[in-house]
Amino acid sequence: MTGNVPYLDAKTIITRAGNPGAWFGMDYNMNIYRGCSHGCIYCDSRSDCYEITNFDQVQVKRNALKIIREELKRKKKKGVVATGAMSDPYNPLEKDLELTRGALTLLSEYGFGAAIATKSGLLERDIDILKKIKEEAPVICKVTITTADDELSKQIEPGASTSFERFDLIRALADNDIFSGILLMPVLPYLEDTPENIREVVRLGAECGAKFVYPAFGMTLRGNQREHYLHKLDTLFPERGLRAQYHAEFGTKYQCVSPRAKELWQAFKETCEEKNIVYRMNDIIDGYQKPYEIQQLSLF
Repeated sequence: MTGNVPYLDAKTIITRAGNPGAWFGMDYNMNIYRGCSHGCIYCDSRSDCYEITNFDQVQVKRNALKIIREELKRKKKKGVVATGAMSDPYNPLEKDLELTRGALTLLSEYGFGAAIATKSGLLERDIDILKKIKEEAPVICKVTITTADDELSKQIEPGASTSFERFDLIRALADNDIFSGILLMPVLPYLEDTPENIREVVRLGAECGAKFVYPAFGMTLRGNQREHYLHKLDTLFPERGLRAQYHAEFGTKYQCVSPRAKELWQAFKETCEEKNIVYRMNDIIDGYQKPYEIQQLSLF
């Protein structure tokens, strides 16, 4: 296996978050892999500004676990280490290499919390380690689901687990008392931005035990990612004239907010409140971190 894996050198893997604590309460970022094989047609990490060549080929940072161990040992401040921002930590290579699993084991060993974002059911494999981390530090799992239609998810995210496999993942996490929920983003204009889809994603999430849903009713487009995405729309949905709709509505804008955003927000908010699911960032952070703050105060 090792001989076929594309490695790259890295001096550091765990970096300080730009605005610590603001985005899902994370303090540090960790990317063991570079690139992604899920093939999501909308992925912003494909943009020119990130300078990732051959984005669809996953590369592995050499000596990752050794670097992570040394970096955790040097950290004076404990905190939540997030993974999954630029590259899904549960890509096909992870099944054999188990580097994400090894990194989570190190987080547990050194008393750090974990925040995981993924579109892969492989995360279920590591529930045992997440439960161990959770004994001492906060854990949150964010599972991206943007459509309740499995066939559509297979088209726009061909290498990822299907939407319903991800709902099953949330159920498994919830059954093991792991604080988890849904990243309802990006909601693709003219493909997923219907009140019916938004309500169904929230409803199914609630049914599976999701604690939260966090949305973005639109997407970003820039650099070579824009042309890649529009080309995929032409290829996958040739009869719908989506390229022309995007040009007419968004031009060359970076932020492409759904024209139905207000209507979607209302449907989303109503369904979340009906199902007793939190959806504001502060409430999500409090939901998985507050018990540890209370515990620390009690010990003090």
